[in-house]
Amino acid sequence: MGTMTGSPPSDLPSSLGIGKKKLAPAYSLLSRQYSSGPNGEPSRRPAPPIRRLSNTPQPPRRLRRRLPTNTVIKFVPQQEAWVIERMGKFHRILEPGLAILIPVLDNVKYVQSLKEVALEVPSQSAITQDNVTLELDGVLYYRVVDPYKASYGIEDAEFSVTQLAQTTMRAEIGQMTLDTTLAERNLLNANIVQAINLAAEDWGIRCLRYEIRDIHPPENVVEAMHSQVSAERSKRAQILESEGSRQAAINVAEGKKQSAILASEAVKMERINEALGAAEAIIAHANATAQGIERVAQAITESNGGKDAVSLTVAEKYVDAFANLAKQSTTVVVPADANNVGSMVAQALAVYKNIGNSQATPIPGIKVAPKKD
Repeated sequence: MGTMTGSPPSDLPSSLGIGKKKLAPAYSLLSRQYSSGPNGEPSRRPAPPIRRLSNTPQPPRRLRRRLPTNTVIKFVPQQEAWVIERMGKFHRILEPGLAILIPVLDNVKYVQSLKEVALEVPSQSAITQDNVTLELDGVLYYRVVDPYKASYGIEDAEFSVTQLAQTTMRAEIGQMTLDTTLAERNLLNANIVQAINLAAEDWGIRCLRYEIRDIHPPENVVEAMHSQVSAERSKRAQILESEGSRQAAINVAEGKKQSAILASEAVKMERINEALGAAEAIIAHANATAQGIERVAQAITESNGGKDAVSLTVAEKYVDAFANLAKQSTTVVVPADANNVGSMVAQALAVYKNIGNSQATPIPGIKVAPKKD
């Protein structure tokens, strides 16, 4: 077999009804793939890459499976929607159950699953409002609510939703600080879901929820956060310790205060009791003295020799007192008639009598009770 040239052979049968001009491109391609070897044997060359030039829309990557063929009678599974085209134009959507198609004219173009789909959002980097770079990934849950829009409204719904989730996440994190991002994941998830639903309304897709799985700050930020937490805990421990010391001091002072109050109350009651006791003692002593004087006076008045006994007692007291003058003082004042004891006793009795008369004289404003017999 010789080497193939770039034009078809002249001995091609004319009975095929194919002109040489139509066979020239195909023959040229074959001549580039096959050529003669050193010994005249054909050798195969690598074929050039084939480029897909078809503009036919491809189903999403998740649904890139073999589409059902038209066998006139078809059974649509539950939670699926089949998009039927008739002569290249949208005709209807088959619901679960029995369906009858027209051969050649009807074609199953798209198969949409109506189940909830969990889509993993790849890890990406985002910068917060306080210029901290974070690595985040998440999971997106969505569902097809309109098979027509999901088939004709977008080329690859899965890829589009993933990209929309990533861009929305970057935009939302750019408006939040690091602390807010870590503390308010629920708010961030709700904002992402709202933004995705707003953009995917024309795609026939509704985002049910979005969950951030992991947030990875830089190592230096993590170390700084750990240091901040340690410092905050040390601060709380010191505050609690100081509060304990303060409360202990307050309790000690309160105890001392109560102790001093109780001690003063005890001293007060002690002094009051002492004063009451002294007063009662004075009253008792005065009553006893009064009763003694009253009995002496009664004895003096009722007995026959009472006055003489009083005179004798006064004389004895006078003599004893006069005798002790020299013992208690170096200066002694003696009456002129010290040798006359009788005159001194008479003077003493006169003094006694004058005192008795002055007591018997009534004082204005004071009533003297009559003596009892």
